[in-house]
Amino acid sequence: MTYAFSQDVPIDAATYGRIVDGLGPEVPRGLLVHVALERPEGGVRYIDVWESQEEFETFVEGRLHPVVHGLLREVSGDELPPEPERLPLNALHVWGSAMG
Repeated sequence: MTYAFSQDVPIDAATYGRIVDGLGPEVPRGLLVHVALERPEGGVRYIDVWESQEEFETFVEGRLHPVVHGLLREVSGDELPPEPERLPLNALHVWGSAMG
């Protein structure tokens, strides 16, 4: 079942770029689309659509958290801040081609 969500994270474009660099160019298995938008009030909003929530969770634990937690430890030490809330979305239709 398709899993879609949005998430607002309190980072800037430079930090987002460091995350992307840390993840590398290989598209995660199950990812249909990931869009990162700068928010006018600050921070970044992610909109993701995955083939399943399980594939997303596998990516988070195996690839995303090791990169993000490493960056966060540079800023806040060993006490990591709570992860921002994810707002589930009901994806009615996904259409388009991915861009690198």
